[in-house]
This record gives sequence, C-alpha cells and structure tokens, in this order.
Amino acid sequence: MDFLEEPIPGVGTYDDFNTIDWVREKSRDRDRHREITNKSKESTWALIHSVSDAFSGWLLMLLIGLLSGSLAGLIDISAHWMTDLKEGICTGGFWFNHEHCCWNSEHVTFEERDKCPEWNSWSQLIISTDEGAFAYIVNYFMYVLWALLFAFLAVSLVKVFAPYACGSGIPEIKTILSGFIIRGYLGKWTLVIKTITLVLAVSSGLSLGKEGPLVHVACCCGNILCHCFNKYRKNEAKRREVLSAAAAAGVSVAFGAPIGGVLFSLEEVSYYFPLKTLWRSFFAALVAAFTLRSINPFGNSRLVLFYVEFHTPWHLFELVPFVLLGIFGGLWGALFIRTNIAWCRKRKTTQLGKYPVIEVLVVTAITAVLAFPNEYTRMSTSELISELFNDCGLLDSSKLCDYENRFNTSKGGELPDRPAGVGVYSAMWQLALTLILKIVITIFTFGMKIPSGLFIPSMAVGAIAGRLLGVGMEQLAYYHQEWTVFNSWCSQGADCITPGLYAMVGAAACLGGVTRMTVSLVVIMFELTGGLEYIVPLMAAAMTSKWVADALGREGIYDAHIRLNGYPFLEAKEEFAHKTLAMDVMKPRRNDPLLTVLTQDSMTVEDVETIISETTYSGFPVVVSRESQRLVGFVLRRDLIISIENARKKQDGVVSTSIIYFTEHSPPLPPYTPPTLKLRNILDLSPFTVTDLTPMEIVVDIFRKLGLRQCLVTHNGRLLGIITKKDVLKHIAQMANQDPDSILFN
Repeated sequence: MDFLEEPIPGVGTYDDFNTIDWVREKSRDRDRHREITNKSKESTWALIHSVSDAFSGWLLMLLIGLLSGSLAGLIDISAHWMTDLKEGICTGGFWFNHEHCCWNSEHVTFEERDKCPEWNSWSQLIISTDEGAFAYIVNYFMYVLWALLFAFLAVSLVKVFAPYACGSGIPEIKTILSGFIIRGYLGKWTLVIKTITLVLAVSSGLSLGKEGPLVHVACCCGNILCHCFNKYRKNEAKRREVLSAAAAAGVSVAFGAPIGGVLFSLEEVSYYFPLKTLWRSFFAALVAAFTLRSINPFGNSRLVLFYVEFHTPWHLFELVPFVLLGIFGGLWGALFIRTNIAWCRKRKTTQLGKYPVIEVLVVTAITAVLAFPNEYTRMSTSELISELFNDCGLLDSSKLCDYENRFNTSKGGELPDRPAGVGVYSAMWQLALTLILKIVITIFTFGMKIPSGLFIPSMAVGAIAGRLLGVGMEQLAYYHQEWTVFNSWCSQGADCITPGLYAMVGAAACLGGVTRMTVSLVVIMFELTGGLEYIVPLMAAAMTSKWVADALGREGIYDAHIRLNGYPFLEAKEEFAHKTLAMDVMKPRRNDPLLTVLTQDSMTVEDVETIISETTYSGFPVVVSRESQRLVGFVLRRDLIISIENARKKQDGVVSTSIIYFTEHSPPLPPYTPPTLKLRNILDLSPFTVTDLTPMEIVVDIFRKLGLRQCLVTHNGRLLGIITKKDVLKHIAQMANQDPDSILFN
C-alpha cells in the first residue's frame, strides 16, 4: 500500500496571506458529502452520522446567534455605564448608569427626569456643589480625564495583545470572504480584545460607532465555533459560508435589524452567497436578535435602536428636500472617503504610524475638550441620533421642542402651529457647531489603532443636517402658508412638516454616501426606526446619495481601505473594459526566463527541493517533459514540501536521488536504485486553463466567478505561462493608471 493513500496532515491547507482555491475546496466537500451519503445506506450508525452532518450547519448558526447576541448585549450595557461614568456616578449602586440610577428614585420630577439625588456629578462628589464656575471646571476636567483613560486603555490593549482588533474589520472580512487567509484575524485573542476595547473606545466619546466592529466580533465567534465541527474546520470554502452568516448576525445585533443584516451580508460583505447561506444567515440573524431582545440592554423592551412614532404623512413636494439631503449625503460620502484615505495613507507612509498611542490620545483630547461645552457633542452619538429622530410631543423637555405656543392645548390636546422658540434657535446653533465638529473629527478618527465603526458617526452627520433642514422647512411652512407649495396640503393650524423624518432621511443619505449601500441600507433604516411608511423618502435619498457619490468616486469606504492596504480583492461590481489578451498578462513575458515547471517522471527529490528553495512561487505546473511542455496538472508548493518531508521520515529508502513520479504507474526499476516517491495524490489533474488569445475581460470574469488562485495559459495544448490572482489585480491597476505594486498585501 502506498503511504500517500493515507491523508498526510497539512496537505490541502494554505499558508498565511495566501488565497484559497475555491474550486478545489468545493470539489473536496462534494467528495466528502458523496462518501457520507453512500455509507449512510450501510448501517444505522452511518445514517445517524449523515443526519448529524446535515444538521451541524443549523446547530452552528444557533450557537453563533446565541454567542453574538450575548456579546452584543454585554457591550451595550457596559458602554452605557462607562459613557455615563465620565459625568458622574450613582451613589445608590455604582454599577447603575444615569438612566437606571434615576428610574427607581422617588425624587424625580417629570420636567427634570434626568436629575435625582442618587446620581452625583463629579463636582458634587469632589467639592460638594454643582453650581458655579469651579464646579463646571471640575466636571470638565473629569470628563476629559476619563475619556483619555478609556482611549489609552483601548489603544494599549490593541497594540500589546491583538493588533488585528483595530478598525472596523469590514474591509478585512470582505477580503477573507473572497478567499484570502489572514491567520489570527478571526481568532480567540482578537475576539476578547476587540470586545473589551470596543466598550472602551465607544465610552471615550470619540466619533466612532460599535456597529462595524460588531460584525468583526460576530465573525470571530463564527470562526472559533467552526473548529467544533469537522465539516467546517477542514474546508475553507465551507467556513466562508459560515462567516457570511455570522456577518448577518453581527448587523442584526448592531442595529436590531435581522433582515437588514442578511441583506447587508449579501450586498456589501459576501463574495460567494448560495441560497443555502441565505437561509442560514436568516436563522443566525433571527437567533442573535432574539438573544439580544432577551437581554434587553436598552431597558425599553424594544429591539430597535431609535424607535420613532411619526403620525404625519409625508407629501409629494417633500421629495425635493429629501433629494437635497441625498445630494448632501453623496457629497459628504465622497469628501469623507477622499480625506480619510489621504490621512490613512499619510499615517502609513510617515513617522505618524509609529506612534499609535500618541495619535489616539491627541485625537481623544481634542474631541473631549471640544465636545464638553456643547450638550449635543457631550452626549453619546446614539443618544444624539435618538434625540434628532424624535418628533416633539407635548411632554418633551428637549430644547429642540421649545416651540412658543406648545402648551396651548386649545386644539384638543394636539400640538398646534409651531413657531420656533428661543430654545429651538439655540439648539440650531449648537447643532450647526456639532455638525462641523463631527465632519472634521470623524475623518481623523476612522482608521486609528482602536476598534472604530463608521455607521453611527455617518448617521449622526446626516441626522444633524436633516434636522436643521427639517426645522427650516417647518418654519418656512408656518410663516409662508400662503405659498402655493404649502397651501394645497398644509392647512392652517396643522402640523405638516416632521423635522424628525428629515433627520432619519439625512442619516440614511450620509450612510449611503459613505458605504454605497442601497437595498440593505433602506431595510436597516426602517427596521432601526420602525418607520415603515417612510420607505419611499428613504429610497429616494439612498439612491440620490449613491449616484452623487459614484459620480465623484467609484469606491465605497470599505473598498477604498481594501485598496489602501493592498489586499488581493477582486471587486465584483467593477467592469473590465480593456482589450488586452491573456498573453499580455501571463508570466513569463517575452524576454523573461522560462516558466519553472516539474516533469511527471524524470525529476529527483533533490531537483524538486532545489527548485523549492530557489523560488517563492505558491505552486508549479507539471508537464510530460521539458521538450513537449504538454500539461499534466498543477501541484501546490506547500503540499510538495509536506509530502517530501513526510516521505523522508516514514518511507524507507527515500533519498535525494529518489525519482518523483506524478504518473499513475511507475515503471519497474533496475536493481539497487532507491525507491521512488509517488506524489500523484497531491496533483491537481484539472487545473483551469485558457488559451493565449483569450480576452482578459473573460479571464477576469473567470477569476471573479470561480475564485481562482491561478490559471494556466496554453497554445495548441502546450504550456506557455501562468496568470495568478495578483497578476490580474496588477493588470487592472495598470490599466487604471495606478501603481501596480500597490496590489501587495501590506
């Protein structure tokens, strides 16, 4: 029996920073499935094994949903408590945040529901008073101090224990799902550190969100749980199906939007998304959302983050300001991507990148110092968005609801006409300053060496712009009701404009401008707010922002970061429109040395080891002979090394002069010659080939659709050269007048 008929540990696996072979992985899974199905007819035990194998995918989804939902609940509760810790502490129990502290208090008035004797600000604790300039300075100092402490802990933990825990993680997850291997990116340490530092980063008050990093956290859960199941542990393509579903669970718990999560995974993250993965993603997102709802981190028994109760229908004319918000969102998206990528490139190429701790502390200090004086920048971004989405009722105590005759209930308890009061004008100025700060500071925050998501800051920018426009429209309708555009649908005394709706549409527009999402964005927005009847305004704004942003630059923020980092990612949305041929891209070129090949039956172990040591290629074509150059198959470098090492240890008599055979039968050997080494088992007998005259647009399509690592080029059956995924990426960059060497993992 040939020793190679037993599987060798390590053969069929991949090195770090390599691309998987989708075709090979899928065919291995088909073989495994066929074997289990055939055996299931032989015995009851084999039948049980077959059923458990089929059920293992659903069990895995259940576990991912439970773990993702639990971690998201833990992160939400911890972040709420630590955010409030910057302003004070609860003497009734230090583990209560501000809201929970005042819930059970008997001394809370309705007008000042956030003030209770149990909650003490830092000035009350340190100097026993909350009045006067000195008390303000003490609170200011403590706010900045806590922010710096949280940020320092976050960046230090990331730097020391898990460098992969920084950023949002979505660009890397897109790359991993396309077949690239980054070992440790979805590992145990990354999960632990990302969970802890995400709480610290959000609590520090920096302009970032936890939504993108929660996708990374859920994918880490998926990857770790895959190791419990043989089916997924040993097959990289199957594991990527699980990670697609985990990404859906991540968005589900980030926003409380299970359907939006599935669509986000399909539209934005996944590379290969079969129908089976769609169902499993749906199940994982459902379990994750159910788990989060059971934990009830917001304490309001609702899953959605920003629940809205708008009762006023929107009018057709309002599509004009909604489209304007879409244009603003597209412009902001394009501006943000360009400036953020320029700053990140500067960080990569200058000394700045060597001091991540100092950079984080400086940005945190600037953010905290500028944020404290303005109540809208001081509150957490989620609270700010919630306030901006809110439609003013009779009982609201917010400055945004300080209308002049709001307590005149002569119209049967409904809100009458709403001329803006002093509070509204003051809030408008503060919101305008908040908008400028958020626009500028988010550019420098995203991409630092701490977990940082982009969903919430982008939504905040859009919500502020939308609320400003909404209040402007509302006052215009109030003071100019005789105008033709208003008098047809806005009757005297009616409250026809809903500023909160404009904030919601603005948030969708800005998020769409930055990420270029459309369908999933609209679904996430209506799941997020419960505003089902406002789908058309959301669609109009999302589409407009995408068109405007695409006109100024084709890439979304995640694709731009993938290109900046040099990840080998073939974008499926881009068209290849150049008239080049496979022979223009393949290696070797006309004046290059000949292609390095192995022959099927004439090379010794020493010859092969010399080729391996002198080259860095990931694999080698196998030909009949150097003269004929007729193709036999393709063998991976890693499989060759492992097989030769294993043979030297376990097979008697294999020495450097032993001949390696890739054929089915080796010829009889003369006496006293060393035993041969048969390596046909590791040979890929069906490598993908194209002719030298195949147009490159077809080759690019083949690489995208089949997820190939390499493709061999032939002419009349003779091997001419090879095209790898990196060659394709370099060629695309060259055709777009970019530096082809930027397509190298950095």
